[in-house]
Amino acid sequence: MSTPPSPAAPQPAAAPQPAARALTGWSVAGLVLLLPTVVVAWLAVLATERGGRCLTYGEQCSTVPGEALWACFWAAGTLGVLALAWPRTRWTSARCGAVALQWGAQLTLGALILSGA
Repeated sequence: MSTPPSPAAPQPAAAPQPAARALTGWSVAGLVLLLPTVVVAWLAVLATERGGRCLTYGEQCSTVPGEALWACFWAAGTLGVLALAWPRTRWTSARCGAVALQWGAQLTLGALILSGA
């Protein structure tokens, strides 16, 4: 008697594609650089005469509302965490969009801080 063929062994999960790994790297890089971006931008602003006057006398301060700065900061952080938590094998285009928005919010934050110089 012949034995029936055994069912195929379960296949291991597919390894993340290079694009998914790159998105993870960009997301982590954005999260790691978020605080240094803010600190360096504020140091650059405070190193100017206008920034010094704002800090010392409360004169000539930036007209950028603080809510806009906080919104960009939290958006960049949230989008970075979302891109990391998103399944790497599904919806790569959505992860790509989240990473692009993360970097856009982060660069906008730096530009808004520097515009107060």
